[in-house]
Amino acid sequence: MNRARNAWSRPARHGAYVLALLAASALALPGATQATPTDSAAPAVTAIKAGRLVDVAAGQIRRDQVLLISGDTILSVGPAGSTAIPAGATVIDLSNATVMPGLIDAHTHVTANPYEGSYDGLATSVPRATVRGVANAQKMLMAGFTTIRDVGSPAFSDVAIRDAIADGEVPGPRMLVSGPALGITGGHCDNNLLPPEYADTSDGVADGPTEVRRVVRRNIKYGVDVIKFCGTGGVFSKGTKVGAQQYTEEEMKALIDEAHMHGRKVAVHAHGTDGIKTALRSGVDTVEHASIIDDEGIALARKTGAFLAMDIYNTEFTQAYGKANGVLEEFLRKDREVAQVQRDNFRKALQAGVKMIFGSDAGVYPHADVGHQFAIMVDYGMTPMQAIQAATINAATALGVEKMWGQLAPGLKADIVAVRGDPIANIRELESVGFVMKGGTVYKNELTANP
Repeated sequence: MNRARNAWSRPARHGAYVLALLAASALALPGATQATPTDSAAPAVTAIKAGRLVDVAAGQIRRDQVLLISGDTILSVGPAGSTAIPAGATVIDLSNATVMPGLIDAHTHVTANPYEGSYDGLATSVPRATVRGVANAQKMLMAGFTTIRDVGSPAFSDVAIRDAIADGEVPGPRMLVSGPALGITGGHCDNNLLPPEYADTSDGVADGPTEVRRVVRRNIKYGVDVIKFCGTGGVFSKGTKVGAQQYTEEEMKALIDEAHMHGRKVAVHAHGTDGIKTALRSGVDTVEHASIIDDEGIALARKTGAFLAMDIYNTEFTQAYGKANGVLEEFLRKDREVAQVQRDNFRKALQAGVKMIFGSDAGVYPHADVGHQFAIMVDYGMTPMQAIQAATINAATALGVEKMWGQLAPGLKADIVAVRGDPIANIRELESVGFVMKGGTVYKNELTANP
């Protein structure tokens, strides 16, 4: 959804300056253990004792397990009784907790402010949004999300945040980013809040097959991992109809073909039936929202193997706080009209066997609360294990990173989280993650006195 992002359509010229300030500030996380360089030739070994371990590949809970980690990589996962812990290894005792892979959110907006109303965002500069994005990324990491896909941030600010995290300048999750989302003139990904004398257009606007190819190439030039476009109207965009298609089939095919030619997956914002089905026929990889998907669309998603990322929690925040935050009544009305339809279609798509992934639309609601969506996913038909799989192995597959993370297995990165209770018995345990490790580094540990 495209609330404050509409206001950020000017090019970013201060990214390097902002990141320099961020690095200099040496932002610290309470309770975090930061990685420190070592002169040792061999990486340090860490052993994690897991009372319960979520095997997302098998869909099972395994008890009394030990994970051995070398540097940033998992060496082995096995029963405690048959796993020898090397002498000198750092031992983290999570015997009274449930250990699982780091969580993945496939639909976020880290630079967005959920408390910023429709017109308030016009006063937010790109440098300010970038600073906010760094803080929001940290909040998501501390909530247990070690990987996020950001699908629409102004002026490649998400690229800058991703790179700063990857370079160790600031803490945060692994990020795959889209840069400015593509959209038609006057569509959901444009800025429709200002009158014509301002001549303001969002930096992802592209009309016609030739132009969409050019903007896809431009986004790739500036470092994006994924291409995002708006295939229908949306809730948080003035003057658009949620279900109305935006972009013709010719334009969508050109856009997706160009992205795939360059090895980039494509995500489509699509609430309406026609836009969903046109995008699926054109080869899109993930459908975001999918609110008004019909039986034909569900069948197409199954046939093509596309994933659905349905943000079925955020209406709670929008309706509770939107008016006080200055959100336009038009937006609140559209949210009311589509919310229950989306939830019912989530259940229908799930029952039909469509591949589903966790996508919260964080930024529409607070980034620290992103885990609250799990309970709603269970309320509307998922088992707790399916909800966890949607945010781990399934999301990793959808994003094309399943060979690097998304489960706890030898050779994969040591992205590991833990909760005190049993999320299979009570999925709301995932609303308060107590242990976070990313790439072998512990960023949060409220479950044990050990490192």
